[in-house]
Amino acid sequence: MDVEEGIPGVPAPFQEVTGFLWEFNFRFIKPPQIKNYSTKELDKGFDSFSLEFREALSLIREGNIKLESSSYVPLLQECIEKKSVSRVESIHAHIIKTGFTEELFLMTLLVNVYAKCGIMRSARTLFDNLPQRNVVTWTSLMSGYVQNSRPELAISVFKEMLQFGKQIHGYIIKYDIAYDASIGNALCSLYSKCRSLDMATKAFWRIKEKNVISWTALISACGDNGNSEMGLDVFIQMLVEGVEPNEITLTSVLSLCCTMRAMDVGSQVHSLSIKLGHGFDIPVTNSIMYLYLKSGCINEAKKLFDGMNSVNLVTWNAMIAGYAEMIILAKDGVSAYLCGIEALKIFERMNRSDLKPDFYTYSSVLTICSSLVALEQGEQIHAQTIKTGFLSDMVVGTALVNMYNKCGSIDRSSKAFIEMSTRTLISWTTMITAFAQHGHSQQALQLFEDMRFVEVRPNKITFVGVLSACSQAGMVDQALAYYDMMKTDYKINPVMDHLACLIDMFVRLGRIDEAFGFIEKIDLTPNEFIWSILIAGCRSQGKLELGFYAAEQLLQLKPKDFETYSLLLNMYVSAGRWKDVSRVRKMMRDEKVDKITDWSWINIKNKVYAFKFGNKKHQSDEVGKILKDLVEKARPLGYQVDETNLEMVDEEKEEATALADAPHSERLAVAFGLINTSKEAQIRVIKSTGMCRDCHNFMKVVSILTSRSIIVRDSKRLHQFYRGQCSCKDFGGFV
Repeated sequence: MDVEEGIPGVPAPFQEVTGFLWEFNFRFIKPPQIKNYSTKELDKGFDSFSLEFREALSLIREGNIKLESSSYVPLLQECIEKKSVSRVESIHAHIIKTGFTEELFLMTLLVNVYAKCGIMRSARTLFDNLPQRNVVTWTSLMSGYVQNSRPELAISVFKEMLQFGKQIHGYIIKYDIAYDASIGNALCSLYSKCRSLDMATKAFWRIKEKNVISWTALISACGDNGNSEMGLDVFIQMLVEGVEPNEITLTSVLSLCCTMRAMDVGSQVHSLSIKLGHGFDIPVTNSIMYLYLKSGCINEAKKLFDGMNSVNLVTWNAMIAGYAEMIILAKDGVSAYLCGIEALKIFERMNRSDLKPDFYTYSSVLTICSSLVALEQGEQIHAQTIKTGFLSDMVVGTALVNMYNKCGSIDRSSKAFIEMSTRTLISWTTMITAFAQHGHSQQALQLFEDMRFVEVRPNKITFVGVLSACSQAGMVDQALAYYDMMKTDYKINPVMDHLACLIDMFVRLGRIDEAFGFIEKIDLTPNEFIWSILIAGCRSQGKLELGFYAAEQLLQLKPKDFETYSLLLNMYVSAGRWKDVSRVRKMMRDEKVDKITDWSWINIKNKVYAFKFGNKKHQSDEVGKILKDLVEKARPLGYQVDETNLEMVDEEKEEATALADAPHSERLAVAFGLINTSKEAQIRVIKSTGMCRDCHNFMKVVSILTSRSIIVRDSKRLHQFYRGQCSCKDFGGFV
């Protein structure tokens, strides 16, 4: 139908707006250049696809069924999994022949498929020739550019969308139809997506008869644009106006409560949803459950989850992701570890259900395995992603690279990275950081140059990995050159992590004065981690006065931190300054500083074993015996127990207890691992606090005596001990 003929049942002003859309697309955009495939070409190469795929395609071609646009959806989804451009083009040609090119949903999906397959030129060509577009279509193209490491083109498309929307808005104002609810709602959503909350709000208030969709659009706009408080105010005003919220409204409001951690308001919304009959709607229940998780109310969330009559994939993902976030927010290492274990149990329950994981599930679970150093579970999930086809997803691939890195397997991390069909900035950065953390500085820097060669623009996190690699290798000139490149070439302002890498580098080289001098030159105030590095460096280099100064600075930032006091006490004891020892102990009593509970965990055959310092039951069992035996065998190799470590000092008796008699938790966990794993197995332990220097020295000797690779991830960094060496190069900021 020509635009001039008019559209039946549509008022003239609306027709002119519609006509403008068609004229804009066809006047300024070239016609499509789609290859005309023959039937033989369409059939070529489909043998490798699933039986369901080939049967669906056969039915479509035979014409024995009433063809609908949705018939192509599973075919295109499988093309994404296979990353097959030729097959996408074949299906695209078939869509053209069957006349479904005006189905916006299908064509938007096709744009997304081309983007997921890494062919942005085809995605852009298709997008440019669409007779109509919506916000989803524009977003698909922008997301494609981001996923394919072209953020500058994504921004360009975003600006184009905004300009296009303003032109349409101009027509709306010209014909004075902004009062219409449908148009006002659409404008509100458009400006929200364009990050203009002010314009979205104005569009909302121009609507004469606001309906529930209007109010929901503005509430969602507030959430999307970072003004949750305003969104809740709008919701209250909506209730005052007597407009009853629907399922989508309640979900949006609960999302605002999550952002603000407004548990009180969320509870009231929960009650309202039950009153309005939405208490069993899955999206609403999912949102309430996630609010409980975000607010730290794990038991309430679990109770709600267990009581749900029906769940969907979002429900499972919300529970798993919620527990994953609780690992980060947990008040101590014990709580964090328990959250991780619970998340893995939920994932196991999901696998036994009718619902199957998606890429979001796998990425969340792999992240949890990273936090738990749970290599066995990570390997199982890796196998599952291969079987289900989700390994090709960039998010899952990157999570896999990170998991193997955090579990101490840099070779498998590198292999997972190499096997990724498409890489994003996050993928490159993850691998660069992994190489740096494992002391492979040259590989990290070479990978950074490879990334630049393929025109992936680094961000500030990338440079943290680069500077960390330089620090590990003591490459001062290169580090300073990269630091200048970051500021000059990429216009990235330095942050605390960049400063920490450079300070770490100077301290490793024994250049303490330069480290302090560098701090004075830059416009950043050191954080706790940097002061800890300086204290450890001053202590090892014998620069005690600077160390005391750094420790006092650290105490101002963390006045109740036991590890900080331990650092200070150890230095005073080493210097024989007993009056200062008494003074610091008095400060600890005055500040009511509690000793840290020293816990360590080891995961063996999917079962977790926890160990705590001071537990006397191990003194006479097999774990205690093997530890004593290792200490005796370590002495001829130069190891001596450090009895000046103040973590072991009894403040009443002023007597030090040897580590052999009261071993730290990581020693117990490692000994248990040596007993209960094969002689070739790697020992992997998580420790809730930082390692002390004595334990670090002991682990190096144990790695020689047992010919084992031992990984201990403490609260500061990952230590990989092998053949008497540690990946931290003997500088871990020890207590």
